[in-house]
Amino acid sequence: MLVVLGLLAVELAASAPAGAVASNRTIDVIQVDGLIDPPNAQLIVDAVHAANRDDSQILVIKINSGGAVNVDPARVLRALQASRVPVVAWVGPSGSKARGLAALVALDASVTGVSNGSSIGPISPVMLDSDPSGVRRTGGPDTAILHRSLGGDAAVAKGVTDAVCAGPPGCATLGDFVVALDGKTLQTAAGPVKVDTAKVVGEGKDRRRQPDLNIRFRKLDLIGQAVHTLTSPSIAYGLLVVGLALIVFEFFTISIGLAGGTGAVALVGAFVGFNNLPVTWWALALIFVAMFGYAIDVQAGRAYSWTVIATVLLIVGTLFLYGGSPALNVYWWVIVVMVLATVTFFVAAMPVAVRSRFSTPTIGRESLIGEVGEAAVDISPDGVVLLRGARWRARTNRATPISAGDPIRVVEVDGLVLEVEPPEGGARDYREPRPKAEQGHEPETDA
Repeated sequence: MLVVLGLLAVELAASAPAGAVASNRTIDVIQVDGLIDPPNAQLIVDAVHAANRDDSQILVIKINSGGAVNVDPARVLRALQASRVPVVAWVGPSGSKARGLAALVALDASVTGVSNGSSIGPISPVMLDSDPSGVRRTGGPDTAILHRSLGGDAAVAKGVTDAVCAGPPGCATLGDFVVALDGKTLQTAAGPVKVDTAKVVGEGKDRRRQPDLNIRFRKLDLIGQAVHTLTSPSIAYGLLVVGLALIVFEFFTISIGLAGGTGAVALVGAFVGFNNLPVTWWALALIFVAMFGYAIDVQAGRAYSWTVIATVLLIVGTLFLYGGSPALNVYWWVIVVMVLATVTFFVAAMPVAVRSRFSTPTIGRESLIGEVGEAAVDISPDGVVLLRGARWRARTNRATPISAGDPIRVVEVDGLVLEVEPPEGGARDYREPRPKAEQGHEPETDA
């Protein structure tokens, strides 16, 4: 009896196919778009684990990525290499790319396809913020894309990727790619697996194959998508500049309102992105100093030398904001738009906003000389006063500070700034020029 069972087992083994046949009719699909940052890296790892847990037919990774930042590339590649479910990669649609770690992800898949008009490589640098050792390819066909990129046909010709779709236009869509995998035996960590991804429909000239799987899309959750979006170098930079400008605006309007709250949220978003990017901190400091420089001229009421200095600092800080690969640099058109918008905001918009907040109509401002009002905040030497029901920016001499709530008297009007002193008069700091109202009234002396 044992002999018969043994012979039966040998016969069944001899007649079995070389690879196991996947029976689950589910295909998992994830899209890696943009930088492979912590959210996208976690998406890849989680998708591999979920596909193995659910025993999916295959896992498809759709790639359009220019590289990776702030992740452990070995962790991502280990997950792919340990998968018992076939993992296939498709670089598409047309115009897509797979560079750095994204190229290694594609090459570690059981099958790699590149759509027409897309490219794969270069592998180096693996990381855009650094290039850790231990994940570079030094031999085999992968060397062909170590320092350059190849299109779909060239990559197939050099043995870097697989000829999944025969003849032009190749795998133009992800559906074409999945259908072309039908009946192929793919290598996994558990051995070869034959996949069944399509069925034949129609008759005669209408006979064709179409996908025959339940497609399950996996994507980033809301928080992961937000962090991934903020990790874009240009978006993080734009939020930084906008946030600082709005906070300066709120400071000059002496209130905590919508502009200040929006600016604070923008700054938080910028620093969430900076957490995953190789920020050059001295360049970031230059941008902060630039905003302070603009504020100095806003305080003066007109554009002076600080506006020029601040613009130069803003440009230099922007150009050197990120270290690592030049691929992380802010797009030139974003720089042009943000610098022009910032200069326009501080030179043209801010004075109008401050004037509307702190002054009455400009006609007859000289008539304010001699008027008595009240200090809204401490004036030492700069502050804000209430006069004729309106707020004005004001300053007094250093020798006579005025406390909030104390009465003041206007002695001079300098643009949008009132020169004030206590009603009974104040000591004059010898280091400061006297108001024009007092000039020309020197007491006569005997010759």
